[in-house]
Amino acid sequence: MITLFGFGTGFGLPEISPFVTKTEVQLKMAGLAYVKEKAMPPASPKGQLPFIADDGETIADSTFIRAHIEGKYGFDFDAPLSLQARAQAWAFERMIEHHVYWALVGARWVDDTNFAKGPAHFFDGAPDHMRDKLREDAQFRVAENYLLSGLGRHGPDEDVDLALRSLFALSVQLGDKPYLMGNAPCGTDATAFGALAGILTPFFDSPLRERTEKFDNLTAYVGRMMQQYYPEFAWAPLQQQAA
Repeated sequence: MITLFGFGTGFGLPEISPFVTKTEVQLKMAGLAYVKEKAMPPASPKGQLPFIADDGETIADSTFIRAHIEGKYGFDFDAPLSLQARAQAWAFERMIEHHVYWALVGARWVDDTNFAKGPAHFFDGAPDHMRDKLREDAQFRVAENYLLSGLGRHGPDEDVDLALRSLFALSVQLGDKPYLMGNAPCGTDATAFGALAGILTPFFDSPLRERTEKFDNLTAYVGRMMQQYYPEFAWAPLQQQAA
């Protein structure tokens, strides 16, 4: 039995982390049985979530977990795709994880209101005399990484404008198809879903979310993926759309 270590439910999402969501959806895609346990990044060999334990082996990082699943269990996430389409899917995955993701981080961690509403509560269990300092240090470190990503070097409107270019590319690629690359899901759909759901959750208010909601096919895509892979979860935007 595989054990998946993640943050767990929160922020109006079945899983707080888009990267843990990616791995969890890929485990579901592969039809592999797993149990899920809560953990914090220091517990991981690479200091980040997700990581999995599988038959005595520990694998960290969502991309290496995918490679492990493909190698050990013989499941090809991109089986329906041509060689060219596989290359395109990989390029979109890199765009999501190295550009769209950082826009999500900015909206969630750098915005003071959203930080106080969401990530600041990660430290609620810390001793009283340490709590504020831990929150301040964590927000500073994330803001520093946001700056290093490139997006954080721009003004609040400019970073959203840049992120929207990548979201526009995803919207064009999706078109009226059920999945990014065609009529069947591939590995990159798990990546796209995790990031887009993280942006579109109504838990956080942000210009990024407001502008992403204007891509009707992306919001509908997240609703479909949520129904398919987390049917037990009450996804608020999907309920609003059906109302």
